[in-house]
Amino acid sequence: MYICLCNGLTDTQVAAAVAAGARRPKAVYEACGGRAQCGGCTRTILAAIREVAARQPGPLGGVWFARACPAAA
Repeated sequence: MYICLCNGLTDTQVAAAVAAGARRPKAVYEACGGRAQCGGCTRTILAAIREVAARQPGPLGGVWFARACPAAA
C-alpha cells in the first residue's frame, strides 16, 4: 500500500527504513531516496516508527521507555 504518494513510498519501504534504524520521518524519506513534500504522510510514518520502537527494547523501545518514564507504566 502506498503511504506517500509524493515520493511513491510503500508501507514495506517505510517499515524497512524504520527497521534499519530510521527514527524520524526525515530519516525515513532519506533512507528511501525521497524528501518531505506535502506532509500528508507524516502521521502515518510517525505511527510506523512508534509501532516498531514499541516492540524493541532499548533507548527508543517500549521496555526502556516504561522504566525511564513512570507515567508510561
